[in-house]
Amino acid sequence: SRRQIEEIVNVYKSALAQAALSAESIDVIAVTTKPGLIGSLLMGVNFAKALAFYYNKPIVAVDHIMGHIAANYITYQELEPPFLCLTVSGGHTSILLVETYTSYKIIGTTHDDAAGEAFDKVGRALGLEYPVGRKIDELAALGNSKRYSLPHPKVEGYEFDFSFSGLKT
Repeated sequence: SRRQIEEIVNVYKSALAQAALSAESIDVIAVTTKPGLIGSLLMGVNFAKALAFYYNKPIVAVDHIMGHIAANYITYQELEPPFLCLTVSGGHTSILLVETYTSYKIIGTTHDDAAGEAFDKVGRALGLEYPVGRKIDELAALGNSKRYSLPHPKVEGYEFDFSFSGLKT
């Protein structure tokens, strides 16, 4: 959320510029509301509310996970439901059955911390620049996978659920 505070205005202006649009030409403000990391969600919701108020536009709440799913349609335009989707981010690690463009069923999810959150914490501890995922992946390829015994993220009794709090710690 701290990084979001620093960048949200720049991202907003850049998105308008890349789309060759003015704020006045937008019909509706959409914002992801839940689930997710509360600080980031509050930042986004408050920014969206301010835009909606200033430009007198309606505001629509969007499920955060649906936002992650919908991002795939940009890269994979041929993608059509139903399909399985693995979402791995700072606040989510989920296996989802995407049933339609607007509905999904959770097959597995985190019981506590997400994989991305664990990556971020390790990255900070190692002094790596954010975002850390790619750099940790590069460093891991150079390491010895047998050197340390790390906790497994599988949750006992839940076939497809995760727990990354032990790994994060």
